[in-house]
Amino acid sequence: MKKFINEPEKLEAEVARGMALSKPGILRQLPGCNIMVRQKLKTDRVALVFGCGSGHEPAPSGYVGYGMLDAAIPGKIFSSPTPDMILKAIKEVQNEAGVLCIIVNYTGDVLNFRMAMELAQMEGIAVESVVIADDVATQKHKSVGRRGLAGVVLIMKLAGAEAEMGTDLYGVKKVAEWAAAGLRTVGVACRPCIIPADGEPSFELGEQEMEIGMGLHGEPGVVRCEMMNARDTARQMLELILLDCNYESSEVVVLINGLGGTPLMELYVINEFVHEYLAEQGIVIYDTMIGNYMTSMEMGGFSISLLRLDPHLKALYDAIAITPIIRR
Repeated sequence: MKKFINEPEKLEAEVARGMALSKPGILRQLPGCNIMVRQKLKTDRVALVFGCGSGHEPAPSGYVGYGMLDAAIPGKIFSSPTPDMILKAIKEVQNEAGVLCIIVNYTGDVLNFRMAMELAQMEGIAVESVVIADDVATQKHKSVGRRGLAGVVLIMKLAGAEAEMGTDLYGVKKVAEWAAAGLRTVGVACRPCIIPADGEPSFELGEQEMEIGMGLHGEPGVVRCEMMNARDTARQMLELILLDCNYESSEVVVLINGLGGTPLMELYVINEFVHEYLAEQGIVIYDTMIGNYMTSMEMGGFSISLLRLDPHLKALYDAIAITPIIRR
């Protein structure tokens, strides 16, 4: 293991302090924990809260700020934040407009958020949630449902813009759910990451192997095969998305997300084919986001997300946002 860290047991805390120091005009770290909140909280708009495990930087803290999140809760590496952390964040940002929790669909995240929400509701806080399950590589009929992947970044952007407009809690939730219904993601990995506390690869792949559909933490995908070139890999991924959701004659946002160990130059190669392929399918690309938005430390691989737009969602996508990562 070669990593520029200090003690593994202090890693999450040092990441949080480093993130807070990088954007002091936007971020404020709560004392004694790693929770990040907006420097200037508003009392007249629905507050948005999101959390996920550390190791996915810049998520979750990179999306705190105007037009997106009010609070971000990083858990231990690849682990959900605990109910007490979530409750602390909800209570910090709650106001008369209420709180919307955005949750990625992993068992621990859903259970911990729901427990925290129940405790908050017992204290009289109006809180609702939306669960993001955009991974087409997870079978619908499985008891836990589909996983949440990098597409959640787009939902945070849209929901945050809707909240800034002064829409009430149920209105913001409705917009987030509507956007999520037209959101699909699939990932691919060719190299594992190494979790610092373990010092070992998070999963095993042969030297010439890749896996389509693998999750952010190394969960099994749908196809393990020999390495393919960029064109053939992206084609299989897009076919999975288009088999699952009809985007014909739609206008979409494309998110090509690096998992931490894939150079940007390779993501741009992928993007060229994505544009070519979607044009052949009659799908119009409104905008493309390319970069490391939700990583898995140094995992080699990427994901592709498609988000269907309508006129209202397009306006929300274009709305102002000022966070460490998203600036419009």
